[in-house]
Amino acid sequence: MTLRTTSRTITFARPFSLDGLDETQPAGSYTVQTDEEPIEGLSFLAYRRVATVIFLRLTHRGAGSFQAILVTPEALEAALTQDASGPHDT
Repeated sequence: MTLRTTSRTITFARPFSLDGLDETQPAGSYTVQTDEEPIEGLSFLAYRRVATVIFLRLTHRGAGSFQAILVTPEALEAALTQDASGPHDT
């Protein structure tokens, strides 16, 4: 089975948190990767999402270190909405 992977960059203007993370993450840009697999047996091409991952920097491990965290698209969208609606630090 072929997996389709897409990546996008999201940006948080303020520190943010996600369900399942103990620490607040710093503002900045993050890569989000989505894996989808084709749905078999249909007369047209369609995909189902199997995983969404955000890559978080590990500041205590040196430059280029990161961890991949599974996240639901709904939790990610809620964090982005909260970031966009809140006051921004100057």
